[in-house]
Amino acid sequence: MRITAAILRDKTAEHTLETVELADPGPAEVIVRISGVGLCHTDMLPRAPAYPAPLPLIAGHEGSGVVTEVGAGVTGIAVGDHVIASFDSCGACANCLAAHPAYCATFAARNMSGRALDGSTVARDTSGAEVSARWFGQSSFASHALVAANNLVVVDADLPLEMLGPLGCGVQTGAASVFTALGLRPGESIVVFGVGAVGLSAVMAARVAGATTIVAVDRLESRLELATELGATHALAADADLVGEIHRITNGGAQYTVDTTGVPDVILAAVNALRVSGTCGLLGVPQGEMTFDPRILSFGKTITGIIEGDAVPRRTIPELIELWRQGRFPFDRLVSTFPLERINEAEQAMARGDVVKPVLVPAA
Repeated sequence: MRITAAILRDKTAEHTLETVELADPGPAEVIVRISGVGLCHTDMLPRAPAYPAPLPLIAGHEGSGVVTEVGAGVTGIAVGDHVIASFDSCGACANCLAAHPAYCATFAARNMSGRALDGSTVARDTSGAEVSARWFGQSSFASHALVAANNLVVVDADLPLEMLGPLGCGVQTGAASVFTALGLRPGESIVVFGVGAVGLSAVMAARVAGATTIVAVDRLESRLELATELGATHALAADADLVGEIHRITNGGAQYTVDTTGVPDVILAAVNALRVSGTCGLLGVPQGEMTFDPRILSFGKTITGIIEGDAVPRRTIPELIELWRQGRFPFDRLVSTFPLERINEAEQAMARGDVVKPVLVPAA
């Protein structure tokens, strides 16, 4: 079928809206008409000079929409279902079988290459040239996406479908990191370094989980104000005495810190802000090498990398939706919508920090 997609052809150029030929769904695959798709910092990775994903590429990995075609062997999903597309996983490796699909043995190849495991793709442009279209198993910066049925979460038809896509990655990552990966308990403390969409989702989750001290750290005053409205008990700008102030607020250091920035100096501050036996979760894409004094990790401190919050999407996403229905997890406050054809404007606004979570809406 012919679809419209935003294609990245050059690492330094804008996306171009083009007509693309998308393959029919194969076994265990479906076609989803995209209602909305979140724009995430991970979607900017293909712009990095050394990043190996082959261009041209259709990015987008926070899609939501309506199923229009179903391939052979698909069960539990039907044409007309409203769905959220999350990350891809094999479902058969040791970690997938142990309910840790974000640590699938083939996660990187399935999600961050833009291609299938065998190097193939499912899209071609009008000249017949291949276009990488398996970004996180969906490539949803488009009017339609070809998605593995296993990656989809069916949701109620009365929900505002166009804004639900970020639940498939960014919002899920922040919230599940608190609920699942870190297992924060009532009465504990947490510091969130970087309160974009992922960090603000962690703040909201920490309030739901019963944390009594929730510290938000960011460079932007507007983000700190929003973090306070969403549950942060303290808001701190990054400065020279940041770690000392956190130790004062938490009476000796936080039980948990999370970094969403990937910046080495910020990560170091997040580790130094821990109490004895505290845990630092790294959620951001690493921005460079780090050197630690081994004594930092003395007395039981832990640094752990976290992918997708260690979530099981078909369990986590319905839980977040129910919390939203109850008014306890207002992730919709993070969303600003843009037509898909304004993707370059949305990308620039996100990079400047003007918006928290852009959601692109394809033309009907």
